Amino acid sequence: MAGHSKWANIKHRKAAEDKKRGKIFTKLIREITVAAREGGGDPDDNPRLRLAWDRALANNMPKDTIQRAAERGAGGGQAEALDEVRYEGYGPDGAAIMIDCMTDNKNRTVSDVRYVFSRHNGKLGADGSVGYLFSRQGSLTFEPEADSDHVLEVALEAGADDLIQTDDGAFEVVTAPGDYAAVKAALEAAGLVPAAADVTMRPSTVVELGGDSARVCMNLLDGLEDLDDVQRVYTNVEFTADALAESTE
Repeated sequence: MAGHSKWANIKHRKAAEDKKRGKIFTKLIREITVAAREGGGDPDDNPRLRLAWDRALANNMPKDTIQRAAERGAGGGQAEALDEVRYEGYGPDGAAIMIDCMTDNKNRTVSDVRYVFSRHNGKLGADGSVGYLFSRQGSLTFEPEADSDHVLEVALEAGADDLIQTDDGAFEVVTAPGDYAAVKAALEAAGLVPAAADVTMRPSTVVELGGDSARVCMNLLDGLEDLDDVQRVYTNVEFTADALAESTE
């Protein structure tokens, strides 16, 4: 999958997240607590907790806050009543969207998700309606200025599957979920720190949106991410450079 403007899209999402720091912290704490409840409070022995821990650090959450959340989860407590549920749907021009939630009331959550879809020209779909377009993979994205040859050499030796160059000069290391931590550690040990890194649901095809469709879809994605029960939103949309520029004006 070649990205049209992947680096610009990543910067746009990171900027949007920075404006919602308090809400993001709440969701990260919830993820850490649930991960620790299920697999224990030691991130070295719990891959899901390690991933949540690293996400929290990447969002500048204090380490003592992360530790307290992990300890609370490992000891039981507030996370025990939360169910994990995934919803799938469509945005403008057939854009595929998947939403992972943690909730203590599924009826409330699905109602909120359906409302946001309907408000922004989208549609909540059935289970599996867009899921086949996504696969769980590790993704480590480097800025256009990074040394791609060095990154590729280290990443492949550590077990990465591929390195993909995007149209705007950035490049992405792709891994199997189980190899992500080892590849990330090897790259960082070599002084190669990715600008963005995560285990995510990566789309097999991309829908590029500009103009009014892009504006509507941005509002849809923002509306979903604003919901308290929503943890992660995945999409196969990449916005054109013009659409991204307009969104910052």
